Amino acid sequence: MNRREWKRRQYRKKSLIRRIAGVVFPILAILLCLGAGLFFLIKSEIFSLPQLSFHREKPAEEEPKLVPATFIIGESPLMSLEEIEARQAAREAEFNLSRWKTSHPPVRGIYITGPTAGSSRMEEILQLLDDTELNALVIDVKNDGGEITFQMEEGTPAEMGICKNYIKDIHGFMETLDSHGIYAIARIASFKDDELASARPELALMTAQGEYVTDGNGVKWVNPCSKEVWEYLTEIAEISADLGFDEIQYDYVRFPVGDVAEAADYGIELTEEEKHTYITGFLEYATERLHKKGIPVTADLFGTVIGNPWDVLKVGQDYPELGATVDALCPMIYPSHYGPGNFGIDVPDAHPYETILGALTQSRKELESVPAEQRAEVRAWLQAFSAPWVEGHISYGGEEIRAQIRAVYDAGYEQWILWNARNNYSADGLLDPTG
Repeated sequence: MNRREWKRRQYRKKSLIRRIAGVVFPILAILLCLGAGLFFLIKSEIFSLPQLSFHREKPAEEEPKLVPATFIIGESPLMSLEEIEARQAAREAEFNLSRWKTSHPPVRGIYITGPTAGSSRMEEILQLLDDTELNALVIDVKNDGGEITFQMEEGTPAEMGICKNYIKDIHGFMETLDSHGIYAIARIASFKDDELASARPELALMTAQGEYVTDGNGVKWVNPCSKEVWEYLTEIAEISADLGFDEIQYDYVRFPVGDVAEAADYGIELTEEEKHTYITGFLEYATERLHKKGIPVTADLFGTVIGNPWDVLKVGQDYPELGATVDALCPMIYPSHYGPGNFGIDVPDAHPYETILGALTQSRKELESVPAEQRAEVRAWLQAFSAPWVEGHISYGGEEIRAQIRAVYDAGYEQWILWNARNNYSADGLLDPTG
């Protein structure tokens, strides 16, 4: 039984209420009110098929001016030319989940922004990866505001003029990552996109009164139900794959939340029970295209959608369903993001090991229904920052980071990524490359 067939069977097992509210009622309403002709018109414009605000730490201030980096492969690279060529050939082969699971080492990485990637700070980042167990970088290709972090030579972002020059030499940058044996992950912030919403207002998410749907910082959202938005996000991913990124990671792949979001006009009749079909649908659409390029697709999810049907309804991220759609799930299970009482812990932020273990134990239970051969890998986002806005918080250093990593392993998983919005990382808590 393949992944697509499994998912079809899972859809049929949804509750009677969801089937009535999510399928029968919308179809009957459209047929009765607008007629069969209008129904098919709407269906041709927006897919009928197809994650919560990824509450990162509080937004970092604008980074200081950084010295541009010059990317040059050293005289004695950590990867030979033959190894680099073999890696490229592997990218060009059509993707196979089972083969990928067994062929790549467990990902242990950190996140960096475009400005950091294009600055002299990269020398410190590369040294950190060379000296520790870290082997991967999650790099902003399309940041939270919708900016592309380097100049694309062609494609829609280049035509719209939204490409920035943070990474001045993207080809040299990718060669440098290859020479250090770094697994390169292209992070694409999806439906939160001020640039696209401003350039193409018809794709922006608005209320019926014409008010933009924005986050707390005024950044606009685009419509998750729009096929044109899906195509745009997939195009950026395909360009990234052609540049040599090893993996595409979609973030903010969800519906917005908040008072204004409650009044959003999606251009269709949309119930909360139906939201997951559009998020899953987009990821199916993008994954199918990217697999043809031999590239895996992963998705960032807010940790509370694991075992929480109410958050699933709000943001459209169905954890087990997506576990049979993408190649790796990246739940954001930062201890600071859980409230008092979660996992029976008074202040989860003050108990990093117990919180991570609780979240990932719940993850394993949620994914038991997905056949093992079709089940996505799980790669947890871990907290590499302190959260002074949390009552009862503790400072996070090497000991707290290591505690979270131990919890990942004790839960039966192998992969993790550290998040720090300012990209301030050290070797504290990390092992040397030999373990």
